[in-house]
Amino acid sequence: MIGDKLSTLYVVATPIGNLGDISQRAIEVLSSVDVIAAEDTRHTGKLLSEFSISSKLVALHDHNEDRSTARIIQMLEVGQSIAIVSDAGTPLISDPGYHLVNQCLSRGFDVVAVPGPSSVTAALSIAGMPTNRFSFEGFVPAKNLARREFLSNLKFETRTQVFFESPHRINETLRAMEDIMGPERQLSLCRELTKTFEQVVLGTVGKISEQIDSGDIPSRGEFVLVLRGSDEVLAVNADHLLQTLLAELSPSRAASVAAKVTDLSRSDLYDRALGLKKGADPA
Repeated sequence: MIGDKLSTLYVVATPIGNLGDISQRAIEVLSSVDVIAAEDTRHTGKLLSEFSISSKLVALHDHNEDRSTARIIQMLEVGQSIAIVSDAGTPLISDPGYHLVNQCLSRGFDVVAVPGPSSVTAALSIAGMPTNRFSFEGFVPAKNLARREFLSNLKFETRTQVFFESPHRINETLRAMEDIMGPERQLSLCRELTKTFEQVVLGTVGKISEQIDSGDIPSRGEFVLVLRGSDEVLAVNADHLLQTLLAELSPSRAASVAAKVTDLSRSDLYDRALGLKKGADPA
């Protein structure tokens, strides 16, 4: 029977909205394990009730992860099988569980993936963006200074980037993206994926920011933002030019010279020069 293997941790993906997305294998594993470790036991309890699953629930979240990890390790040591789930989607993707998986592998316990829904891959599949190379950046920092530093460090990233954002911060994040990445950078906004009011909007950062501000796109639900990467040739050439100039010039002077021979602004080049200089300096 699936899920009855002794001393095994199952990492089980659950629906991100539509309950029909749960896999038969996930149902079988959750039904047969001794214990399910859940981010929110009340939330997961509702899911289990929908599928008549009565396995025991324990909490595993950011505030008790160390204590719960130790408890689960003890259960595995006496031969119990455990499943870990998050509130929605694939566990460990911007959710707790890393320490548990790490400890299980370090102690020689089997860790088995039960794959399924993920808002990251769901958004990428319908965003209309290049997907041959992408980076997942998680939640954008909540505070303004940290947010701007975070986005500035990604301005020249050439891969498609995926971000999570909450409804009460979406306006601020889009304004910061518009200011730092530029209003013409292509963006796909995915809202309430797989749910009744799912919405996918492909446009520019500036245009989508306007639609959020005007209410044309509601500031409700969960957001996944898929941002097109920086122009690869321009970014690579700018980095190469700056690295050459930094061998002889200060970051400020290198940025000024580079601005004269590229289409990039001096302030953007200065930020990039500081990053390259910092990366080149020994720790």
